[in-house]
Amino acid sequence: MIGNVTSLTNNGLRDWLLQRFSALILAVYVFFLFGYFFSHPNLQFAEWHTLFASNGVRILSFVTLISIVVHAWIGIWTVTTDYLKCVYARLTAQVLVALVLLSLLIWGVEILWSNV
Repeated sequence: MIGNVTSLTNNGLRDWLLQRFSALILAVYVFFLFGYFFSHPNLQFAEWHTLFASNGVRILSFVTLISIVVHAWIGIWTVTTDYLKCVYARLTAQVLVALVLLSLLIWGVEILWSNV
């Protein structure tokens, strides 16, 4: 059997499960941030900086960033394989999206782990 080289896991069920798991991580992160916002109604920069200076929040943010990239890639891969029948158009779109996601991932890691 020939697999699609642009698929994340070469298995539709695994891709589906991975996308659902990444959505769960995204939901946990959003609820965490909303909970923090509501428990700190007069949030100042110093509190925000202290929150993101802790390694636990940095790791959670990093896992969330990876989840965003994985979730987006699986979604884009599904849409492009379903609706772009021309192989060149599909591969071009997938390469462009992959480059954008990779650059955003690198940028996000740089922001998260910088010592500013």
